[in-house]
Amino acid sequence: MFWGVRMNLKKKVSLAVVKRLPRYYRYLSDLLKMDIKRISSQELSSRMGITASQIRQDLNCFGGFGQQGYGYNVEFLFNEIGNILGLNNDYHAIIIGAGNMGQALANYTNFEKRGFKIIGIFDVNTSLVGTDIRGIPIRHLDELESFVQENYVDVAMLAVPFEQTPIVAERAAKLGVKGLWNFSPMDLKLPYDVIIENVHLSDGLMVLGYKLNEKFEFIREDSSKGNDGNS
Repeated sequence: MFWGVRMNLKKKVSLAVVKRLPRYYRYLSDLLKMDIKRISSQELSSRMGITASQIRQDLNCFGGFGQQGYGYNVEFLFNEIGNILGLNNDYHAIIIGAGNMGQALANYTNFEKRGFKIIGIFDVNTSLVGTDIRGIPIRHLDELESFVQENYVDVAMLAVPFEQTPIVAERAAKLGVKGLWNFSPMDLKLPYDVIIENVHLSDGLMVLGYKLNEKFEFIREDSSKGNDGNS
């Protein structure tokens, strides 16, 4: 086999590279669906909008996955990136907060395909407690401690109000939950041995707003120049 051996993943890799890995994974998944067996860095570059040089540099952080003159074996690279991202692990996750966001997370079936199995949902709303989402019962938040003691929990997805976020996060961290996926507008930080990923959905919307505003500004300026020329 010409495929290189993956390097020791204990080597520090920049966060910028790590954040690009899910994009590679998604694009490779699409290529597999199109029955594309191999692809060059140049072809992948044109699809993703990332330079071929950047792609090669990113993938070289984890070992040699391709061969000059051949490119990358799509299925092999897809599986290897999945391994790097830990998608073959069996992570147990809980959702704290069963409002609109929490229910949307609970109904998203792709989490299981990515190695994250939701085993519990918690809320303080008594009208929700006792109901279920996709067969997963919603428990009262008072049951959090006993549930985590009886069930191994890797990740807590936080979908609670802003002011409750640090309180709930600290409870989960003290119970030994090692990963927090925070959907609150707050940039959560805790003095515990816990990995925190803060998700700000509105950031992407604001970036879209900026791009739209920039486009409309260009249209307005172009229109203004046209009117001046006609006067």
